[in-house]
Amino acid sequence: MTSVAEEGTRIERDSMGEVKVPSGAYFGASTERARQNFPISNLRLPRRFIRALAQIKGAAALVNAELGLLETRLANPIQQAAEEVEEGKDFVVDVFQTGSGTSTNTNANEVIANRANEILGQPLGSRQPVHPNDHVNKCQSSNDVIPSAMQLAALVAIHEELLPALAYLKDALDRKAKEFMPVIKTGRTHLQDATPIRLGQEFLGYAGQVERSANRIRLVAEELAELPLGGTAVGTGINAHPEFAQRVCAHLARRTGLEVHETGNHFQAQATLDTVLSTAGALRTVAVSLWKIGNDLRWFASGPRAGLGEITLPEVQPGSSIMPGKVNPVIIESMTMVVAKVLGNDQTIAIAAQSGSIFELNLMMPVAAYALLESIALLSASAQNFARQSIAGIKATERGPQMVEQGLMLATALAPAIGYDAAAKIAKEALVTGKTIREVAREQTRLAPEELDRLLDPSRMTQPGVEAGPAGG
Repeated sequence: MTSVAEEGTRIERDSMGEVKVPSGAYFGASTERARQNFPISNLRLPRRFIRALAQIKGAAALVNAELGLLETRLANPIQQAAEEVEEGKDFVVDVFQTGSGTSTNTNANEVIANRANEILGQPLGSRQPVHPNDHVNKCQSSNDVIPSAMQLAALVAIHEELLPALAYLKDALDRKAKEFMPVIKTGRTHLQDATPIRLGQEFLGYAGQVERSANRIRLVAEELAELPLGGTAVGTGINAHPEFAQRVCAHLARRTGLEVHETGNHFQAQATLDTVLSTAGALRTVAVSLWKIGNDLRWFASGPRAGLGEITLPEVQPGSSIMPGKVNPVIIESMTMVVAKVLGNDQTIAIAAQSGSIFELNLMMPVAAYALLESIALLSASAQNFARQSIAGIKATERGPQMVEQGLMLATALAPAIGYDAAAKIAKEALVTGKTIREVAREQTRLAPEELDRLLDPSRMTQPGVEAGPAGG
């Protein structure tokens, strides 16, 4: 029931009494209470989450009609309103709210109910013929809807954003691996010179990291697809039709094109954030992999004269307000800051999963949902930007190949022929005198010139096998 209040507001009533609500707002009394109770930040659950929540509400109305639990004349406007709600209008509750996300679920119920009633010719706040709890929330609870919306939103974001971005980055790295395969340079371990390696082989390693990151994401996506819907308050399914969750999941699968299904164990699905925590762990691995790749590349490009200078990165903007001509690896710097944020989000989710899971419900779901979806969005955008604005324009310089002949670890190729100790002596002599391994080996060994050239051929040293030769197969 609603009545006129002061100009610009209307009075609504809920189970706790009267509340003034902005006259044009589609949310109602309970949402307004939450808006006043949680003036914490400007952070709101992202549109992906709202979209998933609205899809669940729309599918629920359809299924409730199919099951004879909701009149079609009410189900149809609820479905229409739910589709409109996907745009996120009038979702005003702060992320830092009730730990179950009840305020956001109520926000959805009230907005959908008000819009459905408006479609049916009733004023905002009427709560009839469509009631936010009795009809929009039928067979549901915040306790199963909110984690389901979180998982569904993350699953869709992974398939629509993250996996395509990682595939794009992997393809860019694969192309560079092929382009740079002829370039032989000095490898490094412990920040010290090691045996020769092809620049293309290093990029092949980066492509492999990204490929395996994507595989790990696909594995956690399978777990995300197991939705807690149907458990209602504590996992028992009270007030929900036994077929409700299975049917809603089938509708969601058709809508999203993803194979979502009802969980086989509602008690674990609602009492924990284990699935979300596992997903955050996979995102952490993606982030750390991107950090390694980006950090390597900015070291390779360091200089251009006082650093390694083995590659050049695309010049995208001036790098200094005081040093003319300076250009910095800003795309990589942007990505490393994304990595830092993702690692922070991972810690937030870990604390939410550890501290918020009490008995039959986790009580830190909204912040976990925000952190999870933010990490997916940031990694997706950053990986694609890294590929497009950095990887695609990398060029190899002559510095790497020029330094190979000066490398002391060429002595490794001599060890099978003259022994480890003799090869080590040659390496130490070369370091002290500034001579090359080849020059010292000519002085200290009886190896024929052609044998020495064969052993110290850098290209042979980039292949597996004894004496730097090809491996048996």
